[in-house]
Amino acid sequence: MIVPLSWLKEYVDIDIQPQELEGKLFSSGFEVEELTEVGKDISKVVVGLVETCEAIPDTHLHLCQVDAGEHGKFQICCGADNVKAGGKYPVALVGATVYATARDHKTVEGVMTIKKGKMRGYESQGMLCSGVELGVSENMYPGAGYNGLLVLPEDAPVGADVKPLLGLDDWLFDIAITANRPDCQSIWGIAREVAAILEKPLKMPALDYTETDVEKEGFTVTVDAPDLCPRYVAHYVYDVKIGESPAWMKRRLALVGLDAISNVVDITNYIMKELGQPMHAFDDSYLEGNAIHVRRADDGEKIVTLDSQEYTLNTSNLVICDGVKPVALAGVMGGLNSEIREDTTAVMFESAKFARDNIRRTARALGKRSDASARYEKGVDEYATEMAIRRALHLIEELGCGKVSRTHRDVNTGNSIEPKELKVSIDRVNKCLGITVPDEDILRIMKNLQFAPEINGDELKLQIPAYREDMESYQDVAEEVIRMYGYDKLTPTFLKSAEVTTGGLNLMQRTELKLKRALCAAGLYEGMHYSFFSPSDLDMLKYPEDAKERKAIRIMNPINEELSLMRTTLAAQMIHAIGRNQKRGTLQGRLFEVGNIFIPEELPLTEYPDERTTLCVAIFGEEESFFTLKGIAENVADTLCLNFTYERAQKTFLHPYQTASVICNGETVGYLGKLAYDIKNDEGMRTDAYIMEIDLKTISQWYGKKPVFEPLPKFQEEKRDIALVMDKKVTCGEVEAVICEACKYVKQITLFDVYEGEQIPADKKSMAFTVVFTPKEEAFTSESVDGFVKKILKQLNRKYGIEMRS
Repeated sequence: MIVPLSWLKEYVDIDIQPQELEGKLFSSGFEVEELTEVGKDISKVVVGLVETCEAIPDTHLHLCQVDAGEHGKFQICCGADNVKAGGKYPVALVGATVYATARDHKTVEGVMTIKKGKMRGYESQGMLCSGVELGVSENMYPGAGYNGLLVLPEDAPVGADVKPLLGLDDWLFDIAITANRPDCQSIWGIAREVAAILEKPLKMPALDYTETDVEKEGFTVTVDAPDLCPRYVAHYVYDVKIGESPAWMKRRLALVGLDAISNVVDITNYIMKELGQPMHAFDDSYLEGNAIHVRRADDGEKIVTLDSQEYTLNTSNLVICDGVKPVALAGVMGGLNSEIREDTTAVMFESAKFARDNIRRTARALGKRSDASARYEKGVDEYATEMAIRRALHLIEELGCGKVSRTHRDVNTGNSIEPKELKVSIDRVNKCLGITVPDEDILRIMKNLQFAPEINGDELKLQIPAYREDMESYQDVAEEVIRMYGYDKLTPTFLKSAEVTTGGLNLMQRTELKLKRALCAAGLYEGMHYSFFSPSDLDMLKYPEDAKERKAIRIMNPINEELSLMRTTLAAQMIHAIGRNQKRGTLQGRLFEVGNIFIPEELPLTEYPDERTTLCVAIFGEEESFFTLKGIAENVADTLCLNFTYERAQKTFLHPYQTASVICNGETVGYLGKLAYDIKNDEGMRTDAYIMEIDLKTISQWYGKKPVFEPLPKFQEEKRDIALVMDKKVTCGEVEAVICEACKYVKQITLFDVYEGEQIPADKKSMAFTVVFTPKEEAFTSESVDGFVKKILKQLNRKYGIEMRS
């Protein structure tokens, strides 16, 4: 937020340098992102009096003799059409810096240094300047917009620096306001803080005005959505004379980046910057029905805003209507059908508080951001709402652009704008800070913040102004005390549970890093997604209504509906990631994510949810298969020195015959399988995809397990390839389990082929394994190995009816 120093000085007597004030603001919790002098690029430019001005024949130039006071007298060639003898203009001396302009004399192209030169054979010892060359606009200084010299007042001291005269000695503070301090989103809000920091009196903006006896008979204001508009204030002003705003107002608006439009419109913009309260002025002649009606929009209702853009609304949008039609999109922008025009003679001023979440959703959904919506999104208090309408009416009188009627309507939900009482324990405040702040300092600080403090023993009683909606508990009081008392007075201490360490990663961090490196080595790329997902993702995964995944925590103020739930699975976002890649031509890839899912004990929440660290792996492409994914699962197991087994399973979003549970030490820790065809098609995928999720929180109990050393065998290992025919329902894991059980010398089993086709019965499949036998006490003979194979085949046949493939 831009805050001009000159504007601050209207409310606080600031007697320190801008750089010192910047440091004090920072120490009090307000980061000044940038401190800029308005005329930082302008130097050695003074008031010059043109004593003589003679035209140079056959040119548009004039030869001027210019008096620069104590700096001397100079001959200067000038081509401006408004130069004349006796006029006072800014003169840039030799060595001065000003802005260089393009041929149109309006566009700034950089900073230039003035040097002696010759024009048409005449020596020129400086330059008479226009407003553009000094970085001054028409709104900054009257006459600066003319395409010629900037004319200075007749009483301007000759030779004096022009920067104070033109306001170029001002400073701009660009201040970052934290989300908990919307009351500081204004010049007045920062002025309150500066007054407290410097312990100086705070001058109130003038709020007085005189009402006439004129009444707008029968005028009504109704609010149908008090949850979205807790306060709406309207006041009727008549005998309006639209014209230019005074120079001081136009200058202040220009300093904060706003152009002057007309006196009435400028008043609303001025108050938004001064008090942080967006306002709107309706041309009363275009308001039908003698009424203001605040309501939710109808589905499909349309409005054309001040920038001539048409928007189609729905019931989540709030509109301001007259007795017939919408005339403003609440908190965002006024309607074109009620804008202030040159012939406007009566206006209805609006000052309102709107729900910040509703304004944010409306602005984002419609792609319609404005200064007003930005303010409302951060929060506007009802104290400012009421103060702003009074300030506007005062300015109407001060500028002489209208008369204030008696018609005033204030529709509200009963919220008080009077200070609320807050009592806290001084001892608790000090314990929160870890130091003891003297009572007299607490009283001084709270008084400077306008909290009207009283101390009675250990009790601190405060009167919290309505604009400080963030003050609710002793922790808030402690924060206010220490930021004014000084963070440098805090004593560094450890938390009771803290301990000094030598740094480094803990066991969980080391294990997860080891796992990520192993997956990357296997050709996978790590991805990261938001911790939120959409309700439609649960429908895509076809979870039943009673599934634990559907018990997701809803975000109170989501960015949008697509990110409105805390995720209960990583699979949905990974599936979307595959779809996005394939739509963009990446038809093969391997991805993984290690992130948290959030499982509540019950809804609504009564305690923190169970945050479970989970691994999700996704592979896709013509060369990938169920068994590729199983191999990655085995890689995970090997990395963690664990053994996984697999059992046939069912998942609503996976292929019914290519899905398995992942089991570790008798506990189900995840699943893997092929993505169902309908989801694949809905996501626009052209190749098959496979998904795996493993609950790392469950297997973290085995983190740190060390690999067991096995000496190299003394005798040669033997391998045998076995091709088996079995029912389709028999799984690879079941076969491997029987092989291991049948022979104690089996060290490794590798599946290298799966076949279903003409040579195999329709209800059968063939699986081929390489089995490695490792001798222990003596070398194997061919006969002994053949005996192991026969034993294995016998056991397979007995348990699952498996036959050797011929």
